[in-house]
Amino acid sequence: MRCPYCQSDDSKVIDTTHDSHGGIRRRRECKNCKQRFSSFERPILATPLIVKQDGTREEFDSAKLERGIRIACAKRPVSADDIDRLVGGVESELQKKGKAEVSSRVVGDLVINGLKELDHIAYIRYAIVYLRLADLHALQNEINRLLEGK
Repeated sequence: MRCPYCQSDDSKVIDTTHDSHGGIRRRRECKNCKQRFSSFERPILATPLIVKQDGTREEFDSAKLERGIRIACAKRPVSADDIDRLVGGVESELQKKGKAEVSSRVVGDLVINGLKELDHIAYIRYAIVYLRLADLHALQNEINRLLEGK
């Protein structure tokens, strides 16, 4: 592992822990400059292609998903860790399916269900676009469903 401080390739592992996402965190010390740093390891699993409504296919892009969720959560009390967990959870669920292609609807459903648990306002913001709530009555109906706990 290359030291981020002096770029030396010579480091030793001081401590190893397993994180909740199936990865490994290693605390390291550079033998050259004696600086300490952490490295993270996690398995790379293939994510399926996303089939959009118009039939086009694109690779799953976690950064694109994160941007959309961040927009919905703007100025809301949702931490960056919560957003990262939601994105990671969606990606993990897609990988667990073990399919080569997944409908964009599946991704949207996973996000909308996650946002419903995180923050109701962020959920409504995302739902306006995702569920195509075109008028105030449709929005009001969705808010009422949310308030009723459905």
